[in-house]
Amino acid sequence: FADLVLETWDLHCDRNGREHRTADMGCKQLVVRRGQPFSITLRFSGRGYEEGVDKLSFNVETGPCPSETSGTSSHFVMTDCPEESCWSAVMQQQDGESLSVSLCSPPNARIGRYSMTLEACTDYQGSSYQIGDFVLLFNPWHPEDTVFMRDENERCEYVLSQDGLIYQGTCDYIYSIPWNFGQFDDDILAICLNMLDINPKHLRDQNRDCSRRNDPVYIGRVVSAMVNCNDEDRGVLFGRWDDRYEDGMSPMAWIGSVDILKRWKKFGCQPVKYGQCWVFAAVACTVMRCLGIPSRVVTNYNSAHDTNANLTIDRYVNERGEQERYSWDKIWNFHCWVESWMARPDLAAGYDGWQVLDPTPQEKSEGVYCCGPAPVKAIKEGDMLLKYDIPFIFAEVNADVVYWVVQSDGMQKQSIRSSDVGKYISTKSVGRDNREDITHNYKYPEGSEEERAVFEKAEHQKKSIGEEDEGLHLRIKVSEGANKGSDFDVFAVVNNNTDEERVCRVTLCARATSHNGTLGLQCGLTDPVDIDIEPRAEKRVPLRILYEEYRDKLTQDNLIKVVALLKDHQTGDILVAVRDIYVENPPIKIRILGEPMQNRKLVAEISLVNPLSVPLNGCVFVVEGTGLTEGQFFKELEEPVEPQAEAKFRMDLMPRLSGLQKLMVDFESDQLMGVKGYRNVIIAPQPM
Repeated sequence: FADLVLETWDLHCDRNGREHRTADMGCKQLVVRRGQPFSITLRFSGRGYEEGVDKLSFNVETGPCPSETSGTSSHFVMTDCPEESCWSAVMQQQDGESLSVSLCSPPNARIGRYSMTLEACTDYQGSSYQIGDFVLLFNPWHPEDTVFMRDENERCEYVLSQDGLIYQGTCDYIYSIPWNFGQFDDDILAICLNMLDINPKHLRDQNRDCSRRNDPVYIGRVVSAMVNCNDEDRGVLFGRWDDRYEDGMSPMAWIGSVDILKRWKKFGCQPVKYGQCWVFAAVACTVMRCLGIPSRVVTNYNSAHDTNANLTIDRYVNERGEQERYSWDKIWNFHCWVESWMARPDLAAGYDGWQVLDPTPQEKSEGVYCCGPAPVKAIKEGDMLLKYDIPFIFAEVNADVVYWVVQSDGMQKQSIRSSDVGKYISTKSVGRDNREDITHNYKYPEGSEEERAVFEKAEHQKKSIGEEDEGLHLRIKVSEGANKGSDFDVFAVVNNNTDEERVCRVTLCARATSHNGTLGLQCGLTDPVDIDIEPRAEKRVPLRILYEEYRDKLTQDNLIKVVALLKDHQTGDILVAVRDIYVENPPIKIRILGEPMQNRKLVAEISLVNPLSVPLNGCVFVVEGTGLTEGQFFKELEEPVEPQAEAKFRMDLMPRLSGLQKLMVDFESDQLMGVKGYRNVIIAPQPM
């Protein structure tokens, strides 16, 4: 027999991509998921493959120093009876000189870039052919993969969906912003793989790093560290919280991860300025979904940052309700992290499922700014010793906040009511634009036996007391319409729950604040008012917050913190109530003109009314949406937008993908920043 000579081959990138749900990646290479077969066609010249005469074998290799022992290289022969646990090649069909072969990786293979070689042997004479590269990803569809997820709707949301909603605001005013994760955008896969290749663990020991890439726990930890740049590890984002973003992009201005990751690549992996928690979390979510690990962005309201790990956050205010001293411990009005879905064979049974990864740089873990993966189940059970970083996250959702009132004589008095940490833990619902409340995954019901047992295990005595029924009760209410550009009222509402008249003194103080709890300038204060309240009655003390007072003090977070103080003259008790008020931006209106169909022009009309009493200068609309726009579309307005006037423009879209897509808009100007809007567009498939 003459030698078997390979003439051409076809990796069937499109067909394999569709079967492996990677076709949207738009890259011109083969991208497949582990544990699932993919087929290639080999075409020989002169003669076809002869069974029993010719021997075909394959080599696949990943990483700079591939070896069989570290699982980064495999040599396997084409056979009829493949083994599940290793790489295999099976002949599918033969047609003259062409042969189609089904290849399959084990469900625990290392992910990443692979090169593939074919060896064709006849009578011990052989030739070797380099038949191309491919990328292997995690496979949530395969029951043996550690990231296996049972429900198809969940897989669609947490792996395949390229857009979503991220919850922000305050626990009293929850709202969402749209986000373009864009994990299948051209270039994003290459950028994510490059991120793995420049991480410090890889640079320290390339072989060990590549051999651990079969483990989503390891990958999650690497990604959590690489999304921030605090370890000078060429990480993606530079965090900043002080409202001074002139030399970069304000964290509020981003609308998706694609722009951030492409900038990072373009500038040689220099950190992109600037990120805050939801930006870090959203970029990590993009990377994890891109690699095939089901992931979602989660928001925790009233999130504690407990630096000394005593599960108590002390706050000091004076008798006017103003902050007395700086504390490193903070309460963020919201904080975002990522949950990724994976098994935890490294732990005892019972901790598989959602794991917290928090790429926002807060505390070091094993010497590096990263956090997680921490099983959500372990946080709920108070299992502090399990890997990784449970105590820090446990505090974020369970710490106590105790207010101390520093009196004029220097005496400190503990307020008898503390605010609640870890409220309304939220994520986007599967397949719908609704909020799903997942607090129950993190905590047992307040006051329950189970909660007491968990706190005992975590050595935490809960100091905060529930709502007192006896005595006086204090809370803060907001009038309707805390809109940017308008004045609005807040009220201290006092209830007397006793059968006798009570006399007390009430003070209200308002200050601009940022979302990580840093206080800014005062924008409203009442003089102390003495009030007497009838038995079982309610009284209100108002504070009017004026636009001209808060206009120049508000940060881009649009938050005002109101503190109310009540001194009960009868008992000497002091009560404190605190509320963060979100000052609303105007809505962006988006109209779709025409019949939305794949590969057919569509027009969007986008508008916003200036609610302020001053003109808006330097106005820019930024529009993006996977499958709707080619990258980002910028519309700079040449003229200022006068007070109460409407800024409006139209743009053409050319939808590439069918199905439900989100068109997202961000608006920036000198006076209004980070204004967001989106519109769902259902694109009909192109008629065949």
